[in-house]
Amino acid sequence: MAEFKRTQRDYPLSFKIAVVEQVEKGEMTYKQAQLRYGIQGRSTVLTWLRKHGHLNWAPGLPPLSSRELPMSQPPAPLTPEQRIRELEEQLELVTQKAEFLDAVVNVLKNDYGISVIKKRPGKSSRKNRPQK
Repeated sequence: MAEFKRTQRDYPLSFKIAVVEQVEKGEMTYKQAQLRYGIQGRSTVLTWLRKHGHLNWAPGLPPLSSRELPMSQPPAPLTPEQRIRELEEQLELVTQKAEFLDAVVNVLKNDYGISVIKKRPGKSSRKNRPQK
């Protein structure tokens, strides 16, 4: 029988943690670590960062400032200026999201001929309909 050459490598946990620590300390980027150590796969180091890292590397999570702080550190009261700045940032994010969704709806309509219509709040629920 012919032997196969395995292309996927297994790395020891200590090696993974050492690479993650170097990337999180800023000594190198994840791509530099990948090249330096000959790590196969484009997302291997990113996966290690998500699993073994101490920073927020997970995609799709909200920024650290908007997540809850640990229970041991009660949040300091915000000054009115800080609260205004926070609300302005939230407004900017919501505005960008709305513009993006409008662009998606326009692409669906213009390029694919799909009509996306918002349902009115009173019409979408079956609970509001009278029983027969």
